[in-house]
Amino acid sequence: MGKRHNCFPKGVIISFDLTSPLRALFPCSIIIEKFGEETWEKLRTQAEVQDTFMTYTVYDDVITLKLIQEACKILNVSEDVVLKLLGEYFFTFCKMSGYDRMLQTLGGNLTEFIENLDALHSYLALSYQEMNAPSFRVEKRTDGTMLLHYYSDRRGLCHIVPGIIESVARDFFNSEVTMEILTQNEEKERTGKKEHVIFLVLQKAKRPKRKTKKTTNPENSICAFESLPLIPHVCLFFAGNLSHTFDPVYPERLWVEERTFCNAFPFHIVFDEELRIKQAGVNIQKFVPGLRQPGSRVDKYFTVVHPQVTFTIFSIRTFINSQFVLRAHREMLPDSWRNQPMLKLRGQMIWMESIQCMMYLCSPKLRSLEELEEQKMHISDIAQHDTTRDLILLNQLRLAEIELSNQLERKKEELRILSKNLEAEKKKTETLLYAMLPKHVANLLKEGKKVEAGEFNSCTILFSDIVTFTNICSACEPIQIVNMLNSMYSKFDRLTSVHNVYKVETIGDAYMVVGGVPVPIASHAKRVANFALGMRTAAREVMNPVTGEPIQIRVGIHTGPVLAGVVGEKMPRYCLFGDTVNTASRMESHGLPNKIHLSPTAFRALQNQGFEIVERGEIEVKGKGKMTTYILRQNLYATENEIMGRAEKSPKKKTSKNAIIYIIMAKYRVCVCVCVAANEDFSFQILATWK
Repeated sequence: MGKRHNCFPKGVIISFDLTSPLRALFPCSIIIEKFGEETWEKLRTQAEVQDTFMTYTVYDDVITLKLIQEACKILNVSEDVVLKLLGEYFFTFCKMSGYDRMLQTLGGNLTEFIENLDALHSYLALSYQEMNAPSFRVEKRTDGTMLLHYYSDRRGLCHIVPGIIESVARDFFNSEVTMEILTQNEEKERTGKKEHVIFLVLQKAKRPKRKTKKTTNPENSICAFESLPLIPHVCLFFAGNLSHTFDPVYPERLWVEERTFCNAFPFHIVFDEELRIKQAGVNIQKFVPGLRQPGSRVDKYFTVVHPQVTFTIFSIRTFINSQFVLRAHREMLPDSWRNQPMLKLRGQMIWMESIQCMMYLCSPKLRSLEELEEQKMHISDIAQHDTTRDLILLNQLRLAEIELSNQLERKKEELRILSKNLEAEKKKTETLLYAMLPKHVANLLKEGKKVEAGEFNSCTILFSDIVTFTNICSACEPIQIVNMLNSMYSKFDRLTSVHNVYKVETIGDAYMVVGGVPVPIASHAKRVANFALGMRTAAREVMNPVTGEPIQIRVGIHTGPVLAGVVGEKMPRYCLFGDTVNTASRMESHGLPNKIHLSPTAFRALQNQGFEIVERGEIEVKGKGKMTTYILRQNLYATENEIMGRAEKSPKKKTSKNAIIYIIMAKYRVCVCVCVAANEDFSFQILATWK
């Protein structure tokens, strides 16, 4: 999903309840867009949900509710505010995905828009069979206000509706709307435990700036994202603009024969207030033979699937603007058809006041050619003027597109996971490479560039080794030597990070570091000296496997110029060259156990730097002749914890009873009389002392 959470294909479900599968995607997308990826990761971790969501996958409502609850905690806002934001963002997403034109065509005003939402959901259900959309019903009142009845199988999500409807009114119909919840309870008109929320919708049209033809540019129509406080007010409901106003002409009699009508509308039923069937289309009689019996009740052969109302004239008239889906009773079908999927009809209820009858104009509810075959139907069974014929064929292509999109999205997710794993492995490789070579050198080698050797006019080199290492090796098992060296080198490696010096290499028991290379720095001698003091302390924590006592090391330090560069191709190493390396090695080999041996140039570099240094005297150095060398003892201004990179422990202050009494006396010196009234024994002692 690009950024994997907030970019979705355009073939998504637009259901005004955040119905599955998208309902889990939008908390993710809105948090990333508004508050960033880190906030989303924190929210996702606390909610204990997966890190990605597939567009066409159905997720449990529990995931949505978890995300919303954790978002409330992290963002410190109420659940109502989060849900309303979610509704506003959902509408913005629909427009960005190219659905603004389709949504605008639902109605010329807000009332018509809401009344046709159920029809939109019914159409979308052809492609998304598991879709469980809400239902809306508009009730106009005499004072010009409007009541919106919202029915949903999901509890606790009703506050999404104001965010969506207010954004629609503002963007499509240029009017401001406020919505208040009047009642919220279980729906009594529908079967099962459903939520029924009644909103009071108060709408006021904005005054147009110019009296010109209005043009809509979807790209410039971006709804407000921030939630604004609602100020309740009462105003008249704006009915919207009518494109055409005319007076229709009706004939004195209907010029249609009964047989022609039943053939032209092969799927229709007319029934009276008692639900007794008066007439039915020819093809619906073919698939439900019992309808041919005069006086049969329609509820004997069908049940109402949507909206989930009781099968009465009153309930049907209440939801007259909704699309009705009826399902045939299995036991009322011929025996040969009882093993096949039940026939479903989708259509419109029309109340005929003059004859007190209801007409149900419908078509078979079919999603694909496969379902058409399962019902043992043919395209010819559907009237030529019925768009269901086209929908079946078009939806067949649509279902194929969805399957391809699912496959693409699954592959995309697999690639994202592989890319994530590859990135993790890449980091491991880089970490290993940076441990072998300086970072800027390693980066040049990765880019295939040649690393030129560089001269450094001043740096400080340190060598160390273990005293009597040869004797230890001859008296121990190889694994003991490995464990000892690993323990010691691990402690030394940590200190290189503490003092920002570069580890050049280790050979056997020899350990070599340099300061001022590969990145020149003026304090290189001071850093290496502090590192040497830390080495000496760390070595005391490593035990000699022969004696069981701490090992002893020798350390030698020298300051001078070097040449540095990468040597080799198969196993390239960053090496130092020059007499400075040789002299530093001589300082180590001529050093003393547990002593830090300094050359004259290293001594001069550390003068007046806060170190205690004593002169060792003149000694004979192999290949160098006589040299006056020095011993580094300690850093006068740094504690051992600072040298070792450990956190300082704050000392506990202990105060004697006498000191406490003295403090109290000093503090309350001018209040001795008050103290007497409060505590006689203690106060008399204070008075006696101060007298």
